[in-house]
Amino acid sequence: MGEGNGLRDYRGRRDFGRTGEPAGRGASSKGSGSPAPRFVVQIHDASTLHFDFRLQVADVLKSWSVPKGPSADPRDKRLAVPTEDHPLEYEEFEGVIPAGEYGGGTVIVWDHGTYEPLSHDRRGRPVDFAESLARGHARFRLHGAKLRGEYALTRFRGGRAGDGEEAWLLVKTAGGSRGHGTPDPRRARSARTGRTLARVAAEDREG
Repeated sequence: MGEGNGLRDYRGRRDFGRTGEPAGRGASSKGSGSPAPRFVVQIHDASTLHFDFRLQVADVLKSWSVPKGPSADPRDKRLAVPTEDHPLEYEEFEGVIPAGEYGGGTVIVWDHGTYEPLSHDRRGRPVDFAESLARGHARFRLHGAKLRGEYALTRFRGGRAGDGEEAWLLVKTAGGSRGHGTPDPRRARSARTGRTLARVAAEDREG
């Protein structure tokens, strides 16, 4: 997950003269006075259509690629593959990454909001959220426009991520109303602007 690298991996893969993605300011005042850390789920129509799940941890967004998207149904266990840390400003990014750039394609903000860390040790004492991620199991409660309730991220090795690559499972555990899985990403609308992927792409071409 790029531990110790901060935004080095993120910045090294992008030409900010071409892409509209934020370069990030490193330690940012955004969210520092908020009562809870932020999360965002973006739909990304790149070489493969997928969802990006991001949780604010200190001054970065820890990120996972979730091919089928997070589900509100506790029966669904969703593969989540770690990607590089992103800047906090990425929570608001929506647009088209130019062809030829890393992750080239259209991005919309499907959901965003705050979350509560819920991880505890065996004695019931709270565990620092970054530490719980490092240990490979983190629990949290989402307060989003679409995703609400308790979720967990659990790390495992090998399997569907291929060649021993680190992978996680994202699962809803409790709380909120029972959902019906993830909607069709082609028809899904942005929680920020109400636009679909197709609308964002069309406006980019028109602009």
